[in-house]
Parts: sequence; C-alpha cells; structure tokens
Amino acid sequence: MDIQSFLSLDCTECAVPVTSKKRVLEFISQVAAKKLTELSEQEILDALMHRERLGSTGIGNGIALPHGRLTNSTNTVAVLLTSENAINYDAIDNQPVNVFFALLVPEAECKAHLKSLAAVAEKLSDKAILKRIRAAQTNQELYQAITE
Repeated sequence: MDIQSFLSLDCTECAVPVTSKKRVLEFISQVAAKKLTELSEQEILDALMHRERLGSTGIGNGIALPHGRLTNSTNTVAVLLTSENAINYDAIDNQPVNVFFALLVPEAECKAHLKSLAAVAEKLSDKAILKRIRAAQTNQELYQAITE
C-alpha cells in the first residue's frame, strides 16, 4: 500500500504546538476539513472521538494512530503530524506521544481502512523511518520521511 495515495504534503504538519489529546484531534480535524470539504470540522472530530471512546489509539513508542469512519464522504484522507512536545495520550505503554498519523475513511471501505492502517503501522515500526520523522524540521522533511 502506497501511503502517498492517501497522505499529501498539505496534510503533513511538523512541530505542532498542541498540549492535549483533545487539541491534537481538533487540529487533525481542522487539517482534514480542508480536504473533506463535504464535512465540517465537528463531523470529523466526532468520528475521531467516537473511535477514541472505544479505546486509545496510542500504540506505544510515542506513536498514535487516531482514525475514524466517515458516513458522508467518499474520500480517504490521512494527516501526519508531530507535536512540539510529547503529550499524554493514554497510550498502551503509558508513554507520552509525539507522532500522530490519523486516517479518515468512508464508512463503506472498512477493509481498505485496515490495510491502510497496517501499512502505516509497519512504516512507523521501522526505527530509521521513525528517527527521520522525529528529526524532521519542516513539513516537507516530515512528508519525505514517511513516503520515501
């Protein structure tokens, strides 16, 4: 699965000054709403929050994979961001998180959604890629770290 098929440079943000899990999800919703013009920021946030209520998407090692299913969209959009400082995200290892890869998919595309999440998780499990992501100083560097 090619991450570039659902992640674009304009949905990649480096060193975002967020201080809480809710603020991260709000920021992701703002960025995604630019691509998902048929949805409001609130609808996107609601999808992300709905999934978080089922259990934290913090997968450990300072990484979270927030995701949600969208009922009124046919587009898949990803948002990659790093935070200025690691934040408490209720991750499974109880460690703070500073790398966030969000995936928003149409409700009808559950199988593709799982494949996309698996591809992202595999990339983020590569220590060299994760090191490049955390070292990125610009949105371009961050985007290249995950897509090359």
